Amino acid sequence: MNSQSGPANDPLQFESLATPSEWSLPEPILDLPESSPPETALNAPPPAAFGPRRRLGRLGGPIPLIVAAAMVGGIVSSGTTLALTTALASNAASAASASGVATGVTLSSATSGSLVDAIAKAKASVVTINVTDSAAGFGQSVSGVGNGIIVGSNGVILTNAHVVSGATSIEVTLPDGQTVAGTVYGTSSTTDLAIVKVSATGLTAATLGNSTTLAVGQTVAAIGDPLGEYADSATAGIVSGLDRTITVENETLTGLIQTDASVNAGNSGGPLIDGSGNVVGVVTASSSTAQGISFAIPISAASSMISEALAGQPIA
Repeated sequence: MNSQSGPANDPLQFESLATPSEWSLPEPILDLPESSPPETALNAPPPAAFGPRRRLGRLGGPIPLIVAAAMVGGIVSSGTTLALTTALASNAASAASASGVATGVTLSSATSGSLVDAIAKAKASVVTINVTDSAAGFGQSVSGVGNGIIVGSNGVILTNAHVVSGATSIEVTLPDGQTVAGTVYGTSSTTDLAIVKVSATGLTAATLGNSTTLAVGQTVAAIGDPLGEYADSATAGIVSGLDRTITVENETLTGLIQTDASVNAGNSGGPLIDGSGNVVGVVTASSSTAQGISFAIPISAASSMISEALAGQPIA
């Protein structure tokens, strides 16, 4: 699929997240040898901290300064919170001692144990998919990064169709760090979904949830490989909307889950999970003109193709 720009007055545009594109898009960057013709480099826009985002793939280049600033701000904020918490604890202890009650003060952990457990559970079934194709021209190859969800212990992996579209080679990095070759078993004719098969056994299959019972406001998390550099990254948010319809690169996707969980190039094909670590969606697209608007295909839309792949049948 080729990225298409919408009209100048279009207030909201969407993009898929893993196919090769230009430098300014948060998707796979062109990994070209230094001997590439000058025209290729000249045609690539300079890096930008913000810009259109497509199907979640990989971006290169330095981390934008705004990210660094956010990180510093987070550290300062954390320090302030710690100082305030310490002061409150000290005051509470003094008050308790003066009144004759027990002087020990126990501060509860700020860690959300349930979400930590849910993400740890889901990560055991998330893989990184590296693809290569010859779309660059000049005899060069283009590489991109996406993700996949293990749905069968014998090497059956669910991902986005756009992650593996046009791939001449596929390498899958398993949760244990092992890299194996993958092949496209089949793709859905109605959704942006595909099944990749690898020669491996004893894998941990994901627990699939019920996407039909999701409610707006429900906590969800996305797991993926943002920028193609930070495998197993997790972000959390809520379900912002249900049954959404968007058009991405002239393809209309319907029945989508909308979430404000942060996703970036490299997240395509990764799971959207509920608070119990069950996969309820497959991350596929984000808004190119807004923040906190991304979409996932409900796992219910993949149930039939998963069953067919596990049974060794062709995917319709």
